[in-house]
Amino acid sequence: MSLMQRITTFLRSPKGQQLVERGRREMGKPANQQKLKGLAARLSNRRR
Repeated sequence: MSLMQRITTFLRSPKGQQLVERGRREMGKPANQQKLKGLAARLSNRRR
């Protein structure tokens, strides 16, 4: 089984669904969105 198949299988499992839902809840928080924007900005500046 390839890595992508294993990831897909996990994400479709109940445990995987719980993890996805938790990630969605966390990213709905403004503080976490701000942290992610800061990280993206730092990474984009590093590539230049």
